[in-house]
Amino acid sequence: MSYLEKPSPGRLLLDDTVPLTAVIEASQNLQSHTEYIIKVQRGVSSENSWQVIRRYSDFDVLNSSLMVCGISLPLPPKKLIGNMDREFIAERQRGLQAYLDSITQHPLLCSSLFVKKFLDPNNYSANYTEIALQQVSMFFRSDPKWEVLEPLKDMGWRIRKKYFLIKNKEQPKERYLLSWVDLGPDKFLSDKDLQSAMKVLTSLSTPYLCPLSFSSTSESSALLIRPFSERGSLRDHICKVKPRESYLKKYCNPKKSQGLELQHIKLYGRQILEALKLLHDGGMFFGHLHASNVIVDEGVCQLTDVENGMLGVPSALRPAFTQLRKINSTESIDVFSFGHLLYEMTYGRPPDSIPVDQFPPVPYTTVVSVLQSILSPEACKGKMPTVSELMQTPLFSDVQLQHSEKLQIKIPSRLKEALKTAKESLEKRLQEEQRVLHQHRRLTRAQCHHGSEEERKRRKILARKKSRQSAFENEEDVSVRNNNNSGSGASSPPTCPSSPTPPSTTGTSICPSVCLSLCLSSHQSYCNRILDMLVSTL
Repeated sequence: MSYLEKPSPGRLLLDDTVPLTAVIEASQNLQSHTEYIIKVQRGVSSENSWQVIRRYSDFDVLNSSLMVCGISLPLPPKKLIGNMDREFIAERQRGLQAYLDSITQHPLLCSSLFVKKFLDPNNYSANYTEIALQQVSMFFRSDPKWEVLEPLKDMGWRIRKKYFLIKNKEQPKERYLLSWVDLGPDKFLSDKDLQSAMKVLTSLSTPYLCPLSFSSTSESSALLIRPFSERGSLRDHICKVKPRESYLKKYCNPKKSQGLELQHIKLYGRQILEALKLLHDGGMFFGHLHASNVIVDEGVCQLTDVENGMLGVPSALRPAFTQLRKINSTESIDVFSFGHLLYEMTYGRPPDSIPVDQFPPVPYTTVVSVLQSILSPEACKGKMPTVSELMQTPLFSDVQLQHSEKLQIKIPSRLKEALKTAKESLEKRLQEEQRVLHQHRRLTRAQCHHGSEEERKRRKILARKKSRQSAFENEEDVSVRNNNNSGSGASSPPTCPSSPTPPSTTGTSICPSVCLSLCLSSHQSYCNRILDMLVSTL
């Protein structure tokens, strides 16, 4: 049963993972302050762009909001005297552009609500915390056994997802995590099929999937309740941070992050692969594997937020795998995400970029071998290994699991068919986005090559060659016409064109006096060609 409100008609579903780029196009002085005109673009299409006007004080407020991340951002300093000088404004504009580049290119800062509001106020002006509280209040009125203990502000990176710590009055010592989330652009299941799929997840009891205690969905959002882990996620464990803190504070610049020992990498990796295989064999798609979606409880890894794929919310790693056209299925997304997670478990941090050209030294050669099979340039351009193939590698094949029985998810055939159709629609949207990005990269490379210094020099050389060839052809045309006029009895004396071409002598008697006249009145090169032809006819 659904306790949530329906959305307003014509509601727009944005993919919050599509990157925003910002360029300061101009500045204007208004009385006592300067305004900067910023062109913002979503994705690669120039048609999806707009302008925002910001003052330096707006940048300063944004920077204050981002200070929690613990990163020193390059915001130009304040200046009270002389801040209207033309040279100073130009210098500050360059500094503010560098600041915008640093936050829009940072993998965590670019997705924060502070940055989104600054660059796209029209689409991010809603108070999502207030909306979530309204929906949660409606739910508690309908089911009074639950009680809110505290909101967990900014615990996750999703703008349209809010968390609350709650308890069941019938079990006051147990703590649960309630999450409210807006449905995303990849929601392709019908409302009825989505409710059926959530019912299946709620009834699951498997060792490697975090149990879902309650779920309720509407046409616009979902409300979910699952047990709360006081130890936090696998990423909290790697970064050695407190689970309830803001994700910007926890993950932007962790001071004590450390990779796991080999025995834990092997055990956790095998358990995660078992969970992925369970989902794939059951016909369910995930696509949201990362260290924050893995809970470790008494040495057992459990995947959480398994419902994300069916709710249609975009993956945290989507900006990375949309750049790689070979990663075009939900299975390959999960394998790619597993490689990303394995890297973080090994080195204590996610990779700086994908593909990974060179892996840092590590004593675990078997780990590097698996990482290379997923994250190397050759792997990203070729064929990804399957989950089953990864389980057979030396790194994971000898892991002894506590739960040795065969696991399976029983899904009704009608729902399985609906999941298959939704999966195909999700993959189709991904492949179309990858095609557009590929075309954009090709066009960008062509434009860069066309404007390079080497290419300009090459075009100049070709232009000169073409000009000389054209001039030579013109000489031939003029000479042929002169020769034709002489053969038809024209009485006008022969003239030398500016760029002469030797006339044809086939079947024509050449008079020595005419040759002498031509030699005296023409270029030296033309005379040499005439003499050569004369010799050849004698």
